[in-house]
Amino acid sequence: MASDVFDAGFPTEIIEEGRVKILVPKLKAFVKLPSDYAPSKAPVFYNPVMELNRDLAVLALQAYQRMVDQQISVCEPLTSCGLRGIRFAVEVEGVKKVVMNDINEKAYRLATHNVKMNELTDRVTVRNEEANFLLDNYSAPHRRFDAVDIDPFGSPARFLDSAIRALRDGGLLALTATDMAPLCGVHPRACIRKYGGKPLRTEYCHELAVRLLTGCLAVTAARYEMSVNVVFSHRAEHYVRVYAIVKYGAKNADESLKNMGYLLHCFRCFHREAVKGLFTVERRGKCSECGSTLSLSGPMWLGRLLDSEFCDLMKKEAKEKTLRLGERIRRMLALAKTEVEAPISYYVVDKLCDALNMPVPSVKKVAEALRKRGLQAHLTSFNPKGIRSNASASNIKEILVKLNTDSSR
Repeated sequence: MASDVFDAGFPTEIIEEGRVKILVPKLKAFVKLPSDYAPSKAPVFYNPVMELNRDLAVLALQAYQRMVDQQISVCEPLTSCGLRGIRFAVEVEGVKKVVMNDINEKAYRLATHNVKMNELTDRVTVRNEEANFLLDNYSAPHRRFDAVDIDPFGSPARFLDSAIRALRDGGLLALTATDMAPLCGVHPRACIRKYGGKPLRTEYCHELAVRLLTGCLAVTAARYEMSVNVVFSHRAEHYVRVYAIVKYGAKNADESLKNMGYLLHCFRCFHREAVKGLFTVERRGKCSECGSTLSLSGPMWLGRLLDSEFCDLMKKEAKEKTLRLGERIRRMLALAKTEVEAPISYYVVDKLCDALNMPVPSVKKVAEALRKRGLQAHLTSFNPKGIRSNASASNIKEILVKLNTDSSR
């Protein structure tokens, strides 16, 4: 590695992640109060907690490269210190070009140094422009990327149009959303403004967040006669993440939009139902189980959030690559594979037991009881206490009562 002397103008340190070493802000130097969020206080954003996000991004990009079986070009328009893009160049086989960018001058300088330090100047370019402007410059045919990774601080919504246009037919788009308060229903009007869909503060709000984000993506892509196919998604810590492959064609876009619709939820009895179609709001009505007025969320994506083949490819890569969080990732991918065909939304055992004022049984016991009745029961990576099932809310509550009665005998 090159060892040029570099003065960032603020405290820095070298860290190792994956197979790379890079210079990052020394976060401890920017914390003055216990409540300070160090990554946003530093002159250049760096969040060590997002290592899982970056690990999965490496695996997903490698899985995509294996799937298309050709050399690929990648764009990371919000690169900050350059860690993600550099990891792509070093750890993903078949990456011929990475374009990284940040509008922050200090980030640009730091990322440029890190590229030189890792001896990647032949394959990695660093730019200092506004992200949408950069992406628009790659929107013409024969200039587009095979993959674009949008990982902002907050919402990715304002980058969707330019990111979609900068992708070739069959390209991979990765999106992170960290604005969970709007997406999970704490600030519904902000969610409607950014994503064009109404959220709900339900126990499965993180899945709704992924579906609202994907719905926004699908509608945006359709404007350019492009479809989306979600191949992987997950929730961790303070964010949700979606990976989707886009394809050109008006017919493809029309088919994609058929996956849009609404989720109806009863806050009284926990009943929920999905209604496909963008123009089906009039079917809101009353809860079929208790007669209460149903609350509505959407429009959102009601299609699959995972692809079985893509999950298999990621699992294979996770076994072959050495990652600090490898065991956690392998468990997450194994669980995700079981959810591919699972019903929309999940029941949270704790939430139901609180409503019933009873002790909380183990999730595995509840799942076993559901299966004994011939019902589906899938654990979910979205919530460790969650169960995906085709059972009705009344079925679930009946099983919980029975488990509680049996255990007290």
